[in-house]
Amino acid sequence: QVQLVESGGGLVQAGGSLRLSCAASGRTLTNYVTGWFRQAPGKEREVVAAISVSGGFTYYTDSVKGRFTMSRDNAKNTVFLQMNRLKPEDTADYFCAVKAPPCSGSMCFDVNAMDYWGKGTLVTVPS
Repeated sequence: QVQLVESGGGLVQAGGSLRLSCAASGRTLTNYVTGWFRQAPGKEREVVAAISVSGGFTYYTDSVKGRFTMSRDNAKNTVFLQMNRLKPEDTADYFCAVKAPPCSGSMCFDVNAMDYWGKGTLVTVPS
């Protein structure tokens, strides 16, 4: 079992920044692929970013490339999502989730494949 707790969401003006955190307990994140996902009202949940088991590879969906950065602090067993130049379309509930290997390619951070989820943190960027 892995427990995931997100924090850091809030209301921020367009162009601003937020840093989300996802603290894990129960198992170490170095055993999992970890992803950040988001779900906007009326839309399906989508992957935003993911980091490999080794931490050496990071994936970003096209809409956040160059603006968001995902990182992991192994000592704190925590992953982060630094979000810069936020836009109204970034408004959503943000969740972290983990997937235990084995997995391959994008299946490692497919919404329907993740093993454990946090409860989310809300990010609001008014238009």
